[in-house]
Amino acid sequence: MSSTTTPRLDVRKTYKLFVGGKFPRSESGRTYEITTAEGTFAANAALASRKDARDAVRAARAAQPGWAGATAYNRGQVLYRVAELLEGRRAQFVGDVAAGEGVSAKKAEELVSAAIDRWVWYAGWTDKVAQVAGNANPVAGPYFNLSVPEPTGVVAVLAPQASSLLGLVSVLAPVLVSGNSVVVLSSQDRPLPAVTLSEVLATSDVPSGVVNVLTGRTAEVAPHLAAHMDVNAIDLAGALGADGITWGELEADAAENLKRVRRPAGETEGDWLDTQSLEAILAFTETKTVWHPKGM
Repeated sequence: MSSTTTPRLDVRKTYKLFVGGKFPRSESGRTYEITTAEGTFAANAALASRKDARDAVRAARAAQPGWAGATAYNRGQVLYRVAELLEGRRAQFVGDVAAGEGVSAKKAEELVSAAIDRWVWYAGWTDKVAQVAGNANPVAGPYFNLSVPEPTGVVAVLAPQASSLLGLVSVLAPVLVSGNSVVVLSSQDRPLPAVTLSEVLATSDVPSGVVNVLTGRTAEVAPHLAAHMDVNAIDLAGALGADGITWGELEADAAENLKRVRRPAGETEGDWLDTQSLEAILAFTETKTVWHPKGM
């Protein structure tokens, strides 16, 4: 008696956006096809629009005061929990990175490990950054004068185009440390690690709206984020290598409401293996100085 095996149908995935802790479709209903480095079909992703960018900024603004108001120790616990979940989904991230970036499984393992380690590193800074960057200032009078770093507010982050996970973590994690909320525009051609990260965030302790993830064309969505009057700062890392837009154009748009701008580190995107720094955290903080009279 012979047996035959029925071939399985491909289960083709269509991923959505991550806005306000939920997974909506693009308001336009558009999607675009994601392929692997070898050119084979990987998935469909939502093609975000200007309206989606506005919704994400609105969600980020609503969530930011609560995130900033949490204790630094609590933010560290929450961010460390994200690292635990990243570790639990390591195999999926390795597969996404290997397929999207066209690297070997061994190299993908190295990149995923570096991304998780970097998330842990930044999580550890939440209750230390004020001690390092703050100061008690000497003044000529009977006063205490204290300078303390505080979050900028809502930050738009353009994720690097080539480094789909390590680069993404390198620009996202430091922004969260001080209490900013974030709207991330993923790599245009390699968005799957960002989508998987949004699924991790949805099941973590990160409050809804603190991180919002958009997928789509950088040249279409980035100008709306750069010009949005309720975005306080923007990281332009992902403008390098993006089709149809330059970081200089986006910086000019950001100047309309005096946004804080973090420019790309060089003329081309690096490998992101040695880019963790305190400066990446402080780039999106403001220094608040408080005067208080000395008691008797």
